[in-house]
Amino acid sequence: MNSAAPTPVEPTLPCPNCGAPLQGDYCHSCGQPRKGMIRPLSGIMADVVDSVLNIDSRILRTVGPLLFRPGRLTNDYFAGRRTRYVTPFRLFFFMTVVAFFTVQWYLDQSSPEGWKLNVDDSAIDRAQTQSELQKQLDEQMAELDKARAEMAEQIKAGGPGRAGLEAGLAGLEAGREELRKRARVRADWILRADEAKAKNLPLPPFISEAIDKGEEDLSFNGKPWDAKDNPIKFDWLPDAGNAKLNQMASNARDNLRRGIRDPKRLAAGVLNVLPQTLFVMMPLFAVLLKIFYIFKRRLYMEHLIVALHSHAFISFSLLIVSALGLVKTWVPSIAVPAGWIMSCLGVWVPVYLFLMQKRVYRQGWIMTTLKFGAIGICYTVLISTAVAIAAVASLAIAS
Repeated sequence: MNSAAPTPVEPTLPCPNCGAPLQGDYCHSCGQPRKGMIRPLSGIMADVVDSVLNIDSRILRTVGPLLFRPGRLTNDYFAGRRTRYVTPFRLFFFMTVVAFFTVQWYLDQSSPEGWKLNVDDSAIDRAQTQSELQKQLDEQMAELDKARAEMAEQIKAGGPGRAGLEAGLAGLEAGREELRKRARVRADWILRADEAKAKNLPLPPFISEAIDKGEEDLSFNGKPWDAKDNPIKFDWLPDAGNAKLNQMASNARDNLRRGIRDPKRLAAGVLNVLPQTLFVMMPLFAVLLKIFYIFKRRLYMEHLIVALHSHAFISFSLLIVSALGLVKTWVPSIAVPAGWIMSCLGVWVPVYLFLMQKRVYRQGWIMTTLKFGAIGICYTVLISTAVAIAAVASLAIAS
């Protein structure tokens, strides 16, 4: 009877770091990988390619539930099924960066006609030709003349309310002068617009006379701000601090004026601070969830996972909308179906977030509805305030 030859046992190598026997690619004791950087370049490049392909496959397995299955990613993560998906923070970071890059690209590609800024939308401010402007001015002056004649007759007749009628008559005179002033501003814009059309240039934005001439300014102590004559000054601040405040005020004024003339610039400035603002607000949103679901006895990190997944979904939706906007710009023939998809996605976002909250926290429909509304209001106020502060800060800091 022949006995089989024993299988040779491969000697176990010790971990170079802690000396424990290695049982795989990583040391079970200290976690150090068996493979280091001191090896052929081809092996390192193969590991890089493998890592990239692995991440890509996880992204493909993640985007489906992220977009179409509210709460699935979060519940799977809580249940321990994590390896198949992109980690929550990496998913949020990736979606946010790509989404805002795409939004800025879309704004750069969009037509300048969609970015006109009209401070007033009256008939005079909508006139496109000098004849149309004169017609609108005559019509509105005629209405004021009619009202003035009626008031004058009532004043002659006497009776109660005479003082009020006289004040109203003075107001009508001020209104006539304001109409003439606005007509002059619009006439000047029409001349500049005609020159731009003749030179095949974009139409200039129409803004108020005060802003156009630089008369509308910041105020401090009830007077127009001026770095020399009326600077911002607080006694409790050192001279260097007051000087910095005045420099920031100057930057904010100049950037705001440029932004009014070029609304794309203003929108780009706001978009530049949105990603940072979202990163800062993320823990606060988790705090809101912790407060509203305090009796669920969940850890703060669980609420943070919910916040990361919900914001990743919002960023992904924004990415899709911006991408569709770019496609509409490049291929006008599909503008209608792309518009329908964008509209449907706009409806799906709040529905998704509501269903996600319902499925993760597993409360009744009424309680979920009440908490969803309350959390939404609180977070909208918080993030709007944060974005406004960040936008003002960016205007004041940027030169």
